[in-house]
This record gives sequence, structure tokens and C-alpha cells, in this order.
Amino acid sequence: MRTTVGIIGAGPAGLLLARLLLGAGIDSAVLESRDRAYVERRQRAGILEQGTADVLRAAGVGERMDREGLRHDGIELRFAKRRHRVDFPALTGGKSVTVYAQTEVCKDLIALQLKEGGPLLFEAEALAVEDAGTDRPRIRFRHEGREDVLDCEYVVGCDGFWGVARKTIPAELTRVFERTYPFGWLGILADVPPSHDELVYARHDRGFALLSMRPPVSRHHPSREVASLPMESFVSRLYLQVPEGTDANEWGEEKIWDELQCRFETADDWRLQRGPITHKSVTPMRSYVHEPMRYGRLFLAGDAAHIVPPTGAKGLNLAVGDVVTFARALAYEKETGSSELLDAYSETCLRRVWQAERFSYDMTTLLHRAPGATPFEDRLQLARLERLTSSRAAATDLAEGYTGFPFG
Repeated sequence: MRTTVGIIGAGPAGLLLARLLLGAGIDSAVLESRDRAYVERRQRAGILEQGTADVLRAAGVGERMDREGLRHDGIELRFAKRRHRVDFPALTGGKSVTVYAQTEVCKDLIALQLKEGGPLLFEAEALAVEDAGTDRPRIRFRHEGREDVLDCEYVVGCDGFWGVARKTIPAELTRVFERTYPFGWLGILADVPPSHDELVYARHDRGFALLSMRPPVSRHHPSREVASLPMESFVSRLYLQVPEGTDANEWGEEKIWDELQCRFETADDWRLQRGPITHKSVTPMRSYVHEPMRYGRLFLAGDAAHIVPPTGAKGLNLAVGDVVTFARALAYEKETGSSELLDAYSETCLRRVWQAERFSYDMTTLLHRAPGATPFEDRLQLARLERLTSSRAAATDLAEGYTGFPFG
């Protein structure tokens, strides 16, 4: 096989990159180690920044997102039994975010790639990236029981933290920056309407809690836009800060709901609605950055190069920023013959990556109570929250970070 851009990984980054390249008249092929059913059901992020939603629309992948996604114009911060709303459009010149699960983004992109795009091979395991330092890199992979080779001009590794792409870069050329947090998130899905119409981030002495939601499945409401549906049509997605290494099975339903009610408690008559829990799992929390994001003709994107704690809802959006940057740079080389933007890929992406790492770290340390936190540290958290809720400048910084940093 031969193509211009060999893409490893059919997550949202790899699939979107293939779509962007198609629009620029550049051929590509996507290799995905899992089968289609797995890719279309794996649960990941659900918050799309303004820029991510705009890119999906421009790429022709926004129709179902706009019909079934849920626009959010703010979030609510809770602490000391008080509630404060951060109004995104008012603070950012009209920006918002969209609640639309990564699973659904992948379904939309897969359907278009199979209909209009280049090769998309499922159950095609990338074994190695070879000759990345030359102008003729290649991907050795296994598909349908036999080994094959994809010859490329460029390789983009969108294959996540455990993939083969990043391992290709010589260790002596790399720097790794990471932090592991001493807590995780116990996440649940519950068949009960959300108790609030926007995301709620709660800081409590017992630990952080997050109230979120998932839009209803479209086949249940084929003729209506999700935005017009009552909140009763949605399901709840909620999270609790738990100690690192917690087993989700240690938490029964009643214990989970009681703890959520405690951490979301307010001084008014707000109440948390309870219902049957359909899924629960624990997500570890870490920050990770690999530098550089390029080696020769190999480019890293998404979790292959960086990981953020989920507090800031940045993971998927950072991956989108990476592939937008690469697609623009390659289109520029095709149009002008200059490799200037490709040569600057790593530096360009890392500027945005580090701002997202900073934002995610700030949100995490603002809202989570560290094990063994002192009264001084508790008071500092509350002082930071007081500043956010009383200063337009501080609230604007949060709103700008949450709705997204510019691509490029």
C-alpha cells in the first residue's frame, strides 16, 4: 500500500485528520487496531470547545452534532454551600461549548470516511514505524492475519499513550514532563434526568464532585432537535473524587448518591435527583507531555503526545488542535512548496498544549482536596474561588480557557 499520509489510530484525531486532508486534496490511509464496534462504543470525553465544534462543522461533520448536541453557555461553581454561574458568552465575546460525546463524533467521522474518504482499515495493528527520519517512512502493520507495509510521505501517530508511534522517537531526543495525582474520579452513568441544566463543579471538604449529562440517543427522538427536548430526556453523568487506586465495586449505589448529595449541598432548596446507576468506573488523574511532537516525517497528535486530567475537558480538544495544525501545515507545503509550518509543528502545538496543561492543573488544584491538605491550603482554595466569583477578570480567564485556546 502507498499513500501520502499514513495515520495510526481511528479515534477522533485520526479520523478528523483524514477528513481535513481529503478537503485539502491530500490522500491518506487510516489504520486502527480495534474493530469498528469497539471504536464506536468506547466512552470518552463529552465536551467540545467552540473551536472544535467550528472545525467539525467546516469539515462537514456538524449536522448531527448541531441537532443532537447540547450547547452550554456556562458552568456553575459550588463551594461553601454557595452557587455561582460563569457566563461564557458574556465573558468571551459569544463563545460556548457543546455537550456531544466523543463516541458520537467517531460514529459521524467513520460514516463519512467510509463513504467519501480513503482507506480505513479496522483490526489493522500497527507494529512499527520505520525510516521515520527519511523522506520515505513506512508503517509495518498486521491485518487479516498477515503483515503488510504502508509506504508514506508522512506518518501521524494518533494511537494514544500506549501506541507505537511515540516509541519510534529516539529516547536521547525526548523530554518527558509528567505529574500523577493522588486521587481519581469515580464516574457513573445513571438513568435519571440531570439535576441542573449545565455542568456543576463542586469543591467540598470531602472532595470534588462534578454533575454532567449525556444527550439522549437520537433514534428515540428522530424528528426533534435535542435542544428542544425537556431535561427529562437526558441521562446523568456524575463524578466523585476518590483515592488513587479505588475499586469502583467498593461503592454501592446508596453510598454514591449520599456522597454526591453531600458534596453538591447548597444553602437553598436544590436537590440531587437519584436513579438507577447503569455504569461506573474509576479514571486515574495524570498530566503528561512528550517533547518534541515531531521526529523526521513522524508527527504525534493527541494522547500519543500529551495527557491532561479531565477537570478542564481538554483532551479531545487538544487532539483536534494538533491535527488542524498538521493539516494546515501540509496544505501550506502543497500550495507553496515551503515546509516552514511543518517544521514549526511541534513548537506550535506545544504552545497550546502547555496552556491547556496549565488550565487543567489550575482547575484540578482549585477543586480537588489533596490527601492531607492543611487548613492553610483549604483556605487558599476558598480564596481562589472567592476571587473567581467576585472578579470579572478572573472569571474571564476561566471562561476563555474553558471555551478553548486558539488553534495555531
